[in-house]
Amino acid sequence: MTKAALISHGTVAQNRKARHDFAIEDTVEAGIVLTGSEVKSLRKGRCTLTEAFAQPEGDGFYLINLHIPAYEGASHFQHDEKRKRKLLLHKKEIHRLSAAVGRQGMTVVPLSMFFNARGLAKVTLGLAKGKNHIDRREDIKKREWQREQARVMRAKG
Repeated sequence: MTKAALISHGTVAQNRKARHDFAIEDTVEAGIVLTGSEVKSLRKGRCTLTEAFAQPEGDGFYLINLHIPAYEGASHFQHDEKRKRKLLLHKKEIHRLSAAVGRQGMTVVPLSMFFNARGLAKVTLGLAKGKNHIDRREDIKKREWQREQARVMRAKG
């Protein structure tokens, strides 16, 4: 594998389904505790965020159901592909997010995973409330109306 094919900084994965299924109220950037084989697998761009969510547990937040496939180059030091991964957040953020999850019935979903300029793995978390069928329909109507407006403006030129 050439160095150009590896991701040194930039987006590894995005959860586009989350914006469809949830109304995102707030976003938070968090670090994540990973093993060496997980980082190497992420640098190859292999990660799935669609079923993942974060929940408070003890004194911190953990990311559940994040799928990072096994790295082929690792020998016997492989990682479990769907293990719980600890998120690195400030205490104020942990208290604010856990209060919102417990009191208001909200959930914390990962929106994207990326490497920052220093090469550290980060996750963008969204504090979200689930959308019902009517909300999704309204979003589709709004999006189609905006497309129609843009089409008319281009035609008038």
